[in-house]
Amino acid sequence: MSDKDTMNQEQDDIAIQVSNLSKCYQIYDTPRDRLKQFILPRIQHVVGRQPAQYFREFWALKDVSFEVRKGETIGIIGRNGSGKSTLLQMICGTLNPTAGSITTHGRIAALLELGSGFNPEFTGRENVYMNASVLGLSKEEIDQRFDDIAAFADIGEFIEQPVKTYSSGMMVRLAFAVIAHVDAEILVVDEALAVGDAFFVQKCMRFIRQFQNNGGTLLFVSHDTGAVVNLCGKAILLKQGQVIEEGSPKEVSERYLTTLYEANQVVDGLLGSKINVAHSQEQNPAEDRDMREALFNSSTLRNDIEIFRFNPDLAGFGTGEAKIQSVRLLDQDRASLSWVVGGENIILEIRCVAYKYLARPIIGFQFKDRLGQTIFADNTYLVYQHNPQSVGQGGELIARFEFRLPILPTGDYSIAVALADGSQDSHIQHHWLHEALIVKVHASSTCFGLVGIPMKKIALVAK
Repeated sequence: MSDKDTMNQEQDDIAIQVSNLSKCYQIYDTPRDRLKQFILPRIQHVVGRQPAQYFREFWALKDVSFEVRKGETIGIIGRNGSGKSTLLQMICGTLNPTAGSITTHGRIAALLELGSGFNPEFTGRENVYMNASVLGLSKEEIDQRFDDIAAFADIGEFIEQPVKTYSSGMMVRLAFAVIAHVDAEILVVDEALAVGDAFFVQKCMRFIRQFQNNGGTLLFVSHDTGAVVNLCGKAILLKQGQVIEEGSPKEVSERYLTTLYEANQVVDGLLGSKINVAHSQEQNPAEDRDMREALFNSSTLRNDIEIFRFNPDLAGFGTGEAKIQSVRLLDQDRASLSWVVGGENIILEIRCVAYKYLARPIIGFQFKDRLGQTIFADNTYLVYQHNPQSVGQGGELIARFEFRLPILPTGDYSIAVALADGSQDSHIQHHWLHEALIVKVHASSTCFGLVGIPMKKIALVAK
């Protein structure tokens, strides 16, 4: 293969090429200065004087260059005002650069700032047709896909109402539903999923992962470094409109956090804790535990978690030859919980019914965060692989998993549950529910990572 052929092949493999991209805004202190800038420099030029400048320059982006190859997922991170949204708008063609160039290969679908591209006076249906046509679909193609778009958005009769009556969550639902059905080759997502409810965010993350598996190119902007590390193969860090680091998501995320701490060197009361730590390693363990539990329960440092009821009509998949009937979180006395505190011992109970004989049933669960990342999971196979608990037609299965619930950061979480027959490696999936339970952490000032663990003892020795 010649060097020219190799170069052409490399060019064909590029989805987005950004070269020396810059964007400058003119900042005027008063409307009068804007008028002066429009009139006076022309007069000054005619009379032979050096034209004056009545504005200040603000460079939102300056000399930004990078490439995104087809099938790659690139994360773009940075503080507010670093130029992320400006960059995406120029890539999508809704904003013109001051200097530099952008080359894209493939249809782009973007979910940018909330409500962008929507006419608030139009109904949801009208906006679907307008947005999809802008993205390259014909009316006939939109007609064929409209029912799927409406089902994905799941906003009911609001699809026929003006968008100005929508909540922010409904607007995101409709916008994402459109971009999920236009056969885009490049997907651009800018923080918009932060306002979605837990059920819908999980649905979107499943679509994004499928889009990645099918070879789609994704440009993902988020302040959530965990999401960037989990989703992306490469990351770019912007600071004051310039690329200051490009590389692995882990390394770039760590640099991003460093820049945040540099900007906020004085961290006042990181823990905000009123708990007195022990000053001696000789503290009695039982007294230490009792003291911590009493202080934790009486302080504002709670990790209160709301548990929403299981919905038997949830969408799932499987053969249907066995079905999950209920999913509950229980306390140690097997009473159903609607609230729980992180760090408590709980029981996850999954009840199922078999419509045919199951020789080696397996029941399992996955505890996921709002982005669909599995935090922890387990199933019954390892315990019962040598002594399977078979069940006959019409029989009931009850699985109970007892564990100490981690302390969780504020946010939405879901528990996916599944019922199969076979072994860990080879089985038939009879029923899988993506969001069998939704749990919501209302407030947490006690956890600063993905999860927290209940400390048996904390000792601080001063000598």
